[in-house]
Amino acid sequence: QVQLVESGGGLVQAGDSLSLSCLASGRTTSANTMGWLRQAPGKEREFVAAISWGGSTTFYADAVKGRFTISRDNAKNTVYLQMNSLQPEDTAVYYCAVSFNLIIAARRGNWNYWGQGTQVTVSS
Repeated sequence: QVQLVESGGGLVQAGDSLSLSCLASGRTTSANTMGWLRQAPGKEREFVAAISWGGSTTFYADAVKGRFTISRDNAKNTVYLQMNSLQPEDTAVYYCAVSFNLIIAARRGNWNYWGQGTQVTVSS
């Protein structure tokens, strides 16, 4: 099992930046791909970003490409999401996720564990 704890959410204004962190514990050596998903009120959970084990490969949803940056530090078992130029449509609960699969499979929705989520609210 893998336990994930997100931190860094909050309330910001449009155009501001926010950084999320996610600490993983447990079976972290199997955490091949790490990523972030989000769920806005009344909407389904959607993919935001993913990063491969070594960090050499990343994928982003079109809605966040160029504004968000995902990174990971395996020595600290932590994945980060730097969010710049935030917009009200970025308001959602952000979930950290781990996949035992390669990043291509994870990007298609094959995640094994999720955190409890952290709220990000962007006011206009």
